[in-house]
Amino acid sequence: MCDISAPILRRPVVRRTTCVPAGFRECGDLAWRERGEVVEIVHRLDAATICDSALLSGLIRLVDDGIIAGQSAFEEAAKGIIRTCAATEARAWASFYDNSLRELRAGTSPFGPVHRRARSLVAGDSLLEVGSCFGFLALQCAEDGYLVQACDISAGAVELLTVAARRRHTELVATVGDATALPYDESCVDTVTLVHLLEHLDESAAEVALSEALRVARRRVVAAVPYEDRPSEHFGHLVRLTEVDLRRWTARLDHAGARYFEDHGGWLILTPR
Repeated sequence: MCDISAPILRRPVVRRTTCVPAGFRECGDLAWRERGEVVEIVHRLDAATICDSALLSGLIRLVDDGIIAGQSAFEEAAKGIIRTCAATEARAWASFYDNSLRELRAGTSPFGPVHRRARSLVAGDSLLEVGSCFGFLALQCAEDGYLVQACDISAGAVELLTVAARRRHTELVATVGDATALPYDESCVDTVTLVHLLEHLDESAAEVALSEALRVARRRVVAAVPYEDRPSEHFGHLVRLTEVDLRRWTARLDHAGARYFEDHGGWLILTPR
């Protein structure tokens, strides 16, 4: 949810309300109405209830109903909901981060099993998360005691993660960087993760990203992808992936071993030479 690329078909305008105004159609914690090229969205989420799963469940229903379409509209609506859930934007983002991390730790987030598996696969003491977006995985690993770096192509996402880490007194370094040209030295960290990143890239770029991860990792590369019936355009997914794709990529990479398995999607574990 970090790159803005798809055209906005209906521009979302978001505000918080304690009750649904007349003329709006309810959709879970959200309600909406169309006004020409604008879709007005109201929500009841506040500082106590805003979190990644609540945000996504409401927005995905709007996508499924055809109310918003494309990555740009989805991201604009998401940021609008977060920013309006509290009296100040700083408190809103702090609540979003704290509540989302709490539910991931508790296992109540739908994405919790993916993060739990990724954390279990870290080898060594240091970690680089590539394509970190909000940085929830990086923050959890840093708070588990790992030496953590994170990079994302979005400067806005890197700034949000940096602010959240500072506020939570969590030591990590976040950097703007492209997965296909990582701004890191060879063999500089023990583990490199690419969790739900490769589906955002075309085949050539995905192979380069894996090659870059192998260059930077000393001990292990951990990649996870969703297995979808069709790519989720609102998340910026470009391709539908299967284990066949993972095996095809790794057949063309220089590595010392590969392992594949399924757990809430597909996983690829690579050992650098």
